Amino acid sequence: MNEVLFVILRRLRRPLIVLIIAYAVSVWGLVLIPGVDENGNVVRIGFFHALYFISYTATTIGFGELPHTFSDPQRAWTIVCIYLCVVAWAYALGSIFHLSQDQTLRDAVARRRFALRVAALQEPFVLIVGYGQSGIMLARMLDRMGQRMVIVELRAERAARIEIEEFQYPPLFLAADGRLPDVLVDAGVTHRKCVAMVALSGTDDTNQSVAIGGTVLNPSLRIIARVHTQIAQANLESFRNIELINPFQSFANNINLDMGSPERLRVIEWLSGLPGGVRPEPLNLPKGHWVVFGSGSFAEYFVSALGSAGVTSSLVELDARKQGENAALQYQAGVTREMVAAEVRKAVGIVVCTESDALNLATVTRARSINPEVYVVIRQANVANASLIDASMANLRFVKAEVVSHKARQLLTSPLLIRFLKYLDEDSGDMARRTGELLERHVGEKVPFMWVFDCFASYAGLREALAPEVDPPLTIGDLLINPEHPPDRISAVPLLLLRKKKEIPLPAEDMQLLSGDRILFAGQRGEGELQRRFLLEPSPLAYVRTGVEPPRSWLFRHLLQHRDS
Repeated sequence: MNEVLFVILRRLRRPLIVLIIAYAVSVWGLVLIPGVDENGNVVRIGFFHALYFISYTATTIGFGELPHTFSDPQRAWTIVCIYLCVVAWAYALGSIFHLSQDQTLRDAVARRRFALRVAALQEPFVLIVGYGQSGIMLARMLDRMGQRMVIVELRAERAARIEIEEFQYPPLFLAADGRLPDVLVDAGVTHRKCVAMVALSGTDDTNQSVAIGGTVLNPSLRIIARVHTQIAQANLESFRNIELINPFQSFANNINLDMGSPERLRVIEWLSGLPGGVRPEPLNLPKGHWVVFGSGSFAEYFVSALGSAGVTSSLVELDARKQGENAALQYQAGVTREMVAAEVRKAVGIVVCTESDALNLATVTRARSINPEVYVVIRQANVANASLIDASMANLRFVKAEVVSHKARQLLTSPLLIRFLKYLDEDSGDMARRTGELLERHVGEKVPFMWVFDCFASYAGLREALAPEVDPPLTIGDLLINPEHPPDRISAVPLLLLRKKKEIPLPAEDMQLLSGDRILFAGQRGEGELQRRFLLEPSPLAYVRTGVEPPRSWLFRHLLQHRDS
């Protein structure tokens, strides 16, 4: 049964019973009480006429007595019926007005409307479960890219904020628990237009439930989940279609790369930044002894990253949940403040990563009073506390929401870029150096735009170029020629070639292309649109390869064939 109808019937059950009883008693009394016709004969009213009379009398409309003038007993009974039915209707109407304010019914109606609107979507959309700091940033990024969204958030006050946010494409939203399978179904997890689901709730347990629930309901759907601990990461890694974002691990890996392979980190950050933005500069973290203030997963990941980079570190446990002296410093088995101060004096850098921005600021201030030259890395736990973190004047700031939202955007919009970044991250040769040189030479210093060129023979522009008998064969270099001004080159670099299950990073420009190939390009704004002209018709590609523009109309193609023959 429809949930809205069920709630209405459940809330109005007693008023409806009272109304039915009032009508039944009134009708039954009129049927039993005899009347007199114009000739003085005794007559009785039938059930149909009795119901008709009570129907307009109970609502105080009044059309007169029928089918004959009533006798005194009938009129006396009518007086009883009038008061009985009016009271019953007053009770029923009061219950209806009260029902209109019932939160359960309003939630059910909102849920039903939401489900119908999601079911009616005819364009691809992303389902976001969790509208906290990371969810807000990701929604704004996707909206600027023209991506439709459906958002589920447990807290009603957070979900209500979506209505007053300025979105170019307002998302559909629902205040409900995303861990419930029926909520995910209503939100479109099984919808044919749902391209991905992103789990960004506050806890790992919730994100695990949402991600696994989405996998069970739609095994073919891409799912991105945020995790913080190694246990949650291990639990979800066994699911093939679930991609994980661990912001603590990602930030710690960047620290490790900066200390060990700064060129590789520079290129990775260059490619993964916001398109059109300024190229990130190297962190230039100092090497030496570091002190980590904090507890939990972030502190553990950071200490591990420093150890992998060959840097010594000390962990000073700070628990933001404890207050006063109890929140102060516990170092390994427990040491004095003097020993902690000694660690800070000899340190080249400190990391302050508790879950309290006020405690982080206080710790940085105390450490700087001991060692003014120390390099400071600080965690900003809440986006709203940016002024507190600004006051610390830290050298490097970690904001979990920014890391998560940027990583999720990359996974959603540039899946091939993620594959290429894995090659960079695992490369022990000079791939990072070659990538940086190619970007500087052909793209410039801004963060490049990414696009994928699908080399399929089904496209009209590529059908002839990909034919087996074509000589010379189509190469990647042909796609880099400007179709408007050949032989000028477009400002782009091929980063990855995907051929069936084979991946070729930094493919050569003279590599022959086959039907089914997909090439990831990085370039300046608008170059992707120029390149896509090769897909529409064969003339641009034939022109850049031969220098001769072929005829486009049927008549001129026929004349050309007749001349050649």
